[in-house]
Amino acid sequence: MPKLRMEAVRLVKYRGWSTRKVARYTGFNQSAIVKWCKKDPTGGWRRIPTKSSRPNHHPKQLKKNIVDKILEIRTATKRTSEVVHRELLNQGMAVSLNSVRRTIDRHGLMKKRSPWKRYHPHVDRPMPQKPGDLVQLDTIHRMINEKKRLYIFVLLDVYSRWVYARAYSKMNGATSIRFAAEAEKRAAFSFDMFQSDHGPEFGKWFVSQIGRKHRYSRIGKPNDNAHIERFNRTIQEECLDKLPNDVKAINCELKKYLRYYNNQRLHMGIALQAPIQLILNAK
Repeated sequence: MPKLRMEAVRLVKYRGWSTRKVARYTGFNQSAIVKWCKKDPTGGWRRIPTKSSRPNHHPKQLKKNIVDKILEIRTATKRTSEVVHRELLNQGMAVSLNSVRRTIDRHGLMKKRSPWKRYHPHVDRPMPQKPGDLVQLDTIHRMINEKKRLYIFVLLDVYSRWVYARAYSKMNGATSIRFAAEAEKRAAFSFDMFQSDHGPEFGKWFVSQIGRKHRYSRIGKPNDNAHIERFNRTIQEECLDKLPNDVKAINCELKKYLRYYNNQRLHMGIALQAPIQLILNAK
């Protein structure tokens, strides 16, 4: 429509057509053509945008002082719509909860869930009683250049703190499954439940193919994966930061570091023991 209006004005201004002729040619009313010509001072060189049909006023719209108060409370407290609504009621301002929500949303102050975050049903977190009851998965991204990365997949058993890690040049569901299967072969126990974040490498296809129980951590709650997040920092400080951006070199050094980490390194979280000690005592 904006382009059509521009062409109609150009027919009148530069080709000398009458507004009636242009109206017959375009199929619009003559009065509409006259209005378009008045709106375009350039004479057919600027598109005439479509204006919103939203009314400027409504008999039931909130008064300005109430809108300002809603925005003031929301900005100052950064609390939910329910809290803002209760504050207004406490101050003697009668307004519905839905009106508060619409006002906050209309002014861009509503924190909405990302459309890229998919909903996953809740699965109860088991209490680890033996090795393999709960195994956490995560991925460390390492930048090679502006467009290329390498990925270190990490797996940690919550009960014993036994870990396995390996570097890959690609990150996808197939790589995640291959990594989990290799980790279980290296472990002296079987895995019962996996836990991961909502990364694309741990998507629906991974869950359907893994052949184990699986649960997702809560969105925006990194504490759900606290054990593996802490290990990610440890492995970067003690091993990865000293290595070049080469998958083969990283995997070679990871074998040495994991042997030390699982068999010799004492962990304060498990009463100054090594993971292998808890695994042997659990048998």
